[in-house]
Amino acid sequence: MILGNSSKFALIVFTLCILLPFTSCRQVAEPIVPPSLPQDSTSSVHTSHFLGTTQRNVIYLTTNNISLQMDIYFPKTARGLIPVVLFVHGGAWIQGDKTEGAGIEDIPALVDAGFAVAAVNYRLAPEYKFPAMIEDVKSAVRFLRSVASDYGLDPIKIGAYGGSAGGHLVSLLGVTDVSAGWDNGTNAEYSSRVQAVVDMFGPANLALVFPPNAPINPYNVFGTNDPRHPILTSASPTTWATSDDPPFLILHGDQDSVVPLAQSQQLYKSLINAGIEAQLIVVKNGGHGWRNSPNMEPTRDEITQMIVRFFNKHLQ
Repeated sequence: MILGNSSKFALIVFTLCILLPFTSCRQVAEPIVPPSLPQDSTSSVHTSHFLGTTQRNVIYLTTNNISLQMDIYFPKTARGLIPVVLFVHGGAWIQGDKTEGAGIEDIPALVDAGFAVAAVNYRLAPEYKFPAMIEDVKSAVRFLRSVASDYGLDPIKIGAYGGSAGGHLVSLLGVTDVSAGWDNGTNAEYSSRVQAVVDMFGPANLALVFPPNAPINPYNVFGTNDPRHPILTSASPTTWATSDDPPFLILHGDQDSVVPLAQSQQLYKSLINAGIEAQLIVVKNGGHGWRNSPNMEPTRDEITQMIVRFFNKHLQ
């Protein structure tokens, strides 16, 4: 019997679910790459059009009459489909831009290492309350998969990193799937799952009380100041850790006066307890955003290299 592409894909999923335990079937049931996308990682589809360029202000989603944009930085060379790293800026969920924030300085090294980097804007509070931000970030991942064959990107090798509020969003991106209810918007046929996450000093358990001087007002972002409110539990990455989540690299300074180190320690514990490959690097003398931290150990340059090595290991 001759099977079409969709029938072959369904047969493969059915066979895998018989042979593999249920936790493995959970990811198979939500395919990252539909059969229509190129599967051969040695292919060089369309890469010559964009290598060495930066595509600015690419619209990935139009919602609430605003166009959300990303900048895509392409490496100069590629041996096949290009792995992608999503950069999500910080700013307490109320400010910031895709061209700034902790982590922007890592883009050149990631591009030199052969990655495409997609830096994204998202809707900001207080005009747009949570979950608008995570819905947008998930939409950005789905968009990248939808245009993968046009840009020469590898749709099965997408990572994400960010700092502070951006660290919170990439962590939440890493530990949630469609069951969280935040995969709204366009390109619904594509998955928003990512394959590796770097979280830099992001809030992880929003039920904890932040320091009095922290520029974080839960009411502005989440609509409540009650630490017991269900939305804060839902918005906490520590709530969602399960065994099928991607590897995590967590970096946090021991002198952070905005987001306490305990936040990353709780996230790390949640991931390890769920059986996830995770590493927590406590940066000696590191403040929030690595600002005013001249004696950091590891240094800022060493942190960049850690990030590059982590994505090399899990995406290259």
